[in-house]
Amino acid sequence: MPLWVLDSSGQKICRVFIFADFKQAFEFMTLSAQFAEEIDHHPDWSNAWNKVIVELSTHSSGGLTTLDVQMAQAMNTFALQVQAKTTKD
Repeated sequence: MPLWVLDSSGQKICRVFIFADFKQAFEFMTLSAQFAEEIDHHPDWSNAWNKVIVELSTHSSGGLTTLDVQMAQAMNTFALQVQAKTTKD
């Protein structure tokens, strides 16, 4: 998974997504939230204008699981989708 980093505890993976503006960041978060609901696996994240900071871990398992990898892969795809759009609005 490009750009994802394993934290020092080995319990979670982290990534910072950067977008052109707040609108793109929010679109990314919306797509990610919809997918998270589908798989019942929710990220720990924060947003500041064009930046979304994400941490993934399966709290009930005390570490990383395939759900985290699945969520990370989906988020990578959503980020590329959103970033590929032109901002003509």
